[in-house]
Amino acid sequence: NHTRRSEFMLVGFKSHPGSQVLLSVLFSTMYIVTVVGNICMVLTIRMEPTLHTPMYFFLGNLSTLDICYSSVITPRAALAFLLGRRSISHAGCASQMFFFSLFGTTEAFFLAVMAYDRFTAICNPLLYQVIMSRRLCVLMVVGSYLSGCINCTIQTGFTFSLSFCGHREINHFFCEVAAVIHSSCSNTLVNELVMLAVCGPIIVGTALVVFVSYGYIIITIIQMPSAESRHKAFSTCSSHMVAICLFFGTVFFMYAQPGAASSPSKSNIISIFYTVVIPMLNPFIYSLRNREVKESLKKQLKR
Repeated sequence: NHTRRSEFMLVGFKSHPGSQVLLSVLFSTMYIVTVVGNICMVLTIRMEPTLHTPMYFFLGNLSTLDICYSSVITPRAALAFLLGRRSISHAGCASQMFFFSLFGTTEAFFLAVMAYDRFTAICNPLLYQVIMSRRLCVLMVVGSYLSGCINCTIQTGFTFSLSFCGHREINHFFCEVAAVIHSSCSNTLVNELVMLAVCGPIIVGTALVVFVSYGYIIITIIQMPSAESRHKAFSTCSSHMVAICLFFGTVFFMYAQPGAASSPSKSNIISIFYTVVIPMLNPFIYSLRNREVKESLKKQLKR
């Protein structure tokens, strides 16, 4: 009885067995594509000397992050759909929330860092190598992870300081912050305000860096004299905006608005985009459409 009382039940996407098997197959397939695609990107960047630049340094780190990000949620969700085992221990739920918040927050900072990198390359090309030194690139990556660690510590600490009673049902397919808060029998106003106060500035701040950087990039591209230069510059950043809009759009809807924790049932489908779909698409959106990456992949395949 004590063991059962210390467990949570993840009841998101609960339907008839046929649908559960289909969800399991879908999640498993997307996870395999995510891991294979991102590993290919990491190996290509590491093995090809022409890709040892700040831009691809960040892309390699993003691919590694996406593998970790997806691994926190997708395999367990696929197994739960297949076997019907929706229980998760108190410690397991806290761990999943911690790492989900860590990798999710870090990804937001990575997108901001990558936007600044493209801004520097296109708007200040002569100073690019000086500004984007190896030391600065490493500091940006470390700083992104540290920022993620601060956020996930606050979110997990505040959430699991609440009391949980009764059936402990979480209306989600993983231990998402807002859904766990909603399942508590305590007064959650402070937690909702903390989530808004912490996540809001992170999402708005990183999104602001992204959109200001790309605003300057677009202005610079328009002012370029030749069509070839404009096409080349635009091709390095146009595909980034697709994933950026998708990531920040869904995350802003989830965490940067008042009352986000009050309607967790709306978050199940939206959460799939930034936990499963975006990590799967990133290797294609960010890199595989890139001419340099495709040429490097061809070289590696020939070897």
